[in-house]
Amino acid sequence: MAPLALLLALVVAVGSGSSELGVVDLLSSLARGLRGEASGPLDTIVLRIRLPRVLLAALVGGGLGLAGAVYQGVFRNPLADPFLLGTAGGAGFGSVLAVVAGGSTALAAVGAPLLAFVFALGTVLLVMLLARQGGGLPVVRLILAGVVLSSVLSAGTSFLMLAARELTAGILARLLGGFTFAAWGDVGVVAAFMLPAVVVSLSLGRALDVLQLGEEGASHLGLPVEAVKYVLLGAATLVTAAAVSVAGIIGFVGLMTPHAVRLTVGPRHRPLLLLSLAWGATFMVVADLFARTVIAPAELPVGIVTALVGGPFFLVLLRRRQ
Repeated sequence: MAPLALLLALVVAVGSGSSELGVVDLLSSLARGLRGEASGPLDTIVLRIRLPRVLLAALVGGGLGLAGAVYQGVFRNPLADPFLLGTAGGAGFGSVLAVVAGGSTALAAVGAPLLAFVFALGTVLLVMLLARQGGGLPVVRLILAGVVLSSVLSAGTSFLMLAARELTAGILARLLGGFTFAAWGDVGVVAAFMLPAVVVSLSLGRALDVLQLGEEGASHLGLPVEAVKYVLLGAATLVTAAAVSVAGIIGFVGLMTPHAVRLTVGPRHRPLLLLSLAWGATFMVVADLFARTVIAPAELPVGIVTALVGGPFFLVLLRRRQ
């Protein structure tokens, strides 16, 4: 069901907008693009504007859903999400720094995603360095270090926004997330990080199941706990950093999607990871479609849509667990 829902969401999203397109129009445009014969306004709309945007939304949503499932498995905590170790704080600070340094020039447009990725990855590496104890990574120290660094970086981001008040609107739009300027290059970047993250996570799905027994119990069963944690957190962090660098900070997807999937398929991690990937992609495509059509021709930041849906969902879930 999940692949069909994703395919349907992709078709509807590519066909919807100021110019409504049918399935025949989409297939014809795709065929011309594959043959290298694309021309005219229809092909421009489909191949250069809508298709890269929709595919990027699917990749970002799928990556965040997968990363959320991995983080929740590693930390054995249903409140864990892809931004727990400071990824969002680092990416936000990096992108704002690029905008403030470059203003409205092309330097800001090119440098913001790059600096967002560098700072997101650097923040997580610093968190792991600070949390390291002996040869291990205690979960509590990881979470505390991530929270503290996120707070420091958020304060730094606020300071930069105050120092460049004339750029605040553009900075907020970037921080709240969106796919307005999606391009094929962004799709390639996220896909390049997504593929190895999916392979690594699925290959260690059984290890994630064993980790649910606790680190001591998993060690007694012969699992190299610390090595598995490093590999899984590294894969999830890379795909999260890539997603945030091109789309901004989009919350609740990595928290909500694994929860919803776990309610239907149970705690086994291989199906959980696959379905979190598929449903995260579907949810993000639908959220982006809503964001760009509900008040057209203006657009809502996608982060607002996911928060409006994810907040009530989380509260309902919390109430059910009680």
